[in-house]
Amino acid sequence: MKVKDILDKKGTEIYSVKPEESVLEAISKMAELKIGALLVMKNDSLVGIISERDYRNKIILKGRTSKDTPVSQIMIDKVICVEPTDNINLCMQLMTNKKIRHLPVLDNKSVVGVISIGDVVKAVIESQKSEIDTLRNYIATGGGYPA
Repeated sequence: MKVKDILDKKGTEIYSVKPEESVLEAISKMAELKIGALLVMKNDSLVGIISERDYRNKIILKGRTSKDTPVSQIMIDKVICVEPTDNINLCMQLMTNKKIRHLPVLDNKSVVGVISIGDVVKAVIESQKSEIDTLRNYIATGGGYPA
């Protein structure tokens, strides 16, 4: 299964903030949308990503105020991305090794979507279910093809 397959099912809606917006605005938007991260976009270019974890580690635990801190001061600016043609196994490997939960999807340097660890796990489960159903059908028909 490819990243494109996930985006085809979940959609390509992109939620973002600008680097100059306050962290409070970003966190409020995440809460409203019930998501864990936002892309940080300047014009139409991806310049970073901000997550709930960034808020916890760089605002709360450092005693800073989210109202007075711009997103640009706490965002991750070296964003790990994938392409629509990438396999979901690569996504799982990146997310596990880099300890991240969101991957922007770029096609010719343009953001075309975002996938989360939940999206990847769901896709893996669906793929495995399909394989199991095929194997069960194979066994039920005696290992041959139905007439």
